[in-house]
Amino acid sequence: MSRAIEDYALIGSTHSAALVHRDGTIAWLCLPRFDSEAIFASLLGTEAHGGWTMHARGEAERTRRYLPDTMILETTIATPTGTAVVLDFMPPPASDEVHELIRIVRGVEGEVALATELRLRFNYGRDIPWVHRKEGATLAVAGPDAVRISSSIELENEDFATRAEFTCHAGQAIAFTLEWYPSHREPPLPRDAFALLEHSRCFWQNWIAAYSADGPYADMVERSLLTLKAMTYSPTGGIVAAPTTSLPEAPGGVRNWDYRFCWLRDAVATIYALGASGFLEEAGAWRWWLMRAVAGAPDELQIMYGLRGERRLTEIELDHLPGFADSRPVRIGNAASEQIQLDVYGAVLAAFDAARRSGIPDMDAVWPVQCAIAHHLLAIWDQPDSGLWEMRGPKRQFVHSKMMCWLAFDRMIASAEDFGLSGDLDTWRAARDAIHAQVCAQGFDAESNSFVQYYGAKGVDAALLQMPIMGFLPPEDPRVRGTIARIERELLHNGVVYRYRTDDGADGLPGEEGAFLACSFWLAEAYALCGRLDDAKALFAHLCGFANDLGLLAEEYDPVNQRQLGNFPQAFSHFALVNAAHTLAGATGGMAQSLAGRHGRRLKETDAAA
Repeated sequence: MSRAIEDYALIGSTHSAALVHRDGTIAWLCLPRFDSEAIFASLLGTEAHGGWTMHARGEAERTRRYLPDTMILETTIATPTGTAVVLDFMPPPASDEVHELIRIVRGVEGEVALATELRLRFNYGRDIPWVHRKEGATLAVAGPDAVRISSSIELENEDFATRAEFTCHAGQAIAFTLEWYPSHREPPLPRDAFALLEHSRCFWQNWIAAYSADGPYADMVERSLLTLKAMTYSPTGGIVAAPTTSLPEAPGGVRNWDYRFCWLRDAVATIYALGASGFLEEAGAWRWWLMRAVAGAPDELQIMYGLRGERRLTEIELDHLPGFADSRPVRIGNAASEQIQLDVYGAVLAAFDAARRSGIPDMDAVWPVQCAIAHHLLAIWDQPDSGLWEMRGPKRQFVHSKMMCWLAFDRMIASAEDFGLSGDLDTWRAARDAIHAQVCAQGFDAESNSFVQYYGAKGVDAALLQMPIMGFLPPEDPRVRGTIARIERELLHNGVVYRYRTDDGADGLPGEEGAFLACSFWLAEAYALCGRLDDAKALFAHLCGFANDLGLLAEEYDPVNQRQLGNFPQAFSHFALVNAAHTLAGATGGMAQSLAGRHGRRLKETDAAA
């Protein structure tokens, strides 16, 4: 791999985001939304597919960090003649029709000779725009998109690129502003870059101030929360699974997917992570996104939606892009949106229950939708599906899917009992108990003393780590202990957990993948719930060590070659980190405490019924 995924930093505006390489190249940028066509796509190709460099002319050392409590990237460039810093950020937009990316160069000491080159390539690196000068700025237009580049430094257009060489002296500040706007509109009035820097700093610092925890996990949790906020589409409250597409799960492989959408599987983890961290407004916004997305007939529930709740996410391949580390195909859209995954019913209904328990207002409007979803689930819970991991092989009776169906009815019962809501409780109890009995009878392998991936399977699945977290069985149950032990033996390698074995062909895809970071944090949670607190803390610290120098985590990790894999940064990984941290810290209102805490009552109910 010529570049590593962890070499990138994220900057974002809560509408879109960009990835900045440690060498100063902005290699990925989609505007005006996370899922818009990229105007910089060299992340998935070469410099010919669009990017923006900023580097010293000559020998230099570079270090980077985020300004404290922000998503503003500060890169220090030290040369033999002086030192300068580059501040990269995307301010929250003033309207949906103007979006900015700003780079400010500040001289710290002496003088630094710098060069910048900007190659705009619209439509994922395919289209070279018409570029011209107007009122001292460079304008680029192609189809519906227009971009204006402005700076006090004179920029030259040559060989389909915009360039400048300049020297930054101590005390000097030079701004470069990229503004996207619809091509049928007149260029917007420019905003002052330096004022936007202070506005952005205040925006991030004021937001994260709601998180006031301390302790050994606070720094990683805070950075994860900031990252998740940057991946939130603020107009709707939807949170993208990742701001990228087709970063490979194995270099050179075909497991390359578009993650710039919102997954229902993230629903319950999102509510708990945000709510337990003090961000009820964001949890409420996600709740309303979820409510709008699932509105309509329950039998039309999808596993993922677009940022505004779009349902058509057609998957196509972009043949003109060679892919990151020659990993083909590059995909946009996601065909998994057409799959049936029963786990989402549990994730959605548990998320609404969590929102109600967190004190998020206006939940009465959601209850009829919950009842309709639960009613539909009564008719389909015993069917095979594609599972949590979006298997592209045959549908099966996945144990995790059945457990989440159980959770769906369990949360409906809990909401009705604890909040005085009306519903068909007897039917829900019967369904909950039937699912529980079926899973214990058909999903458990006595020979290995563990639950298995699907009914009749020989292999185990890391998703089963959620059994004690969701409260399906108590952590002291021998079957839970046996399942954890088997996952340790078969899926835990070099201190990180793989989802399942890929060599049996169950997922219908060739090749291998990295270890899954969310599953690894689930193991840390399971350790804590089982009373293995020292193991939990050691594993959590070990996993945090896989984050890059800025605290960012991808979807997967390759412990052998010590590199991150998959789309980056990954919301699932950061949500899992936050929830694991709350469990390890014993925080009230955390997911594991809230869900598993009702298990004693359920056992008494079951025993009484027996």
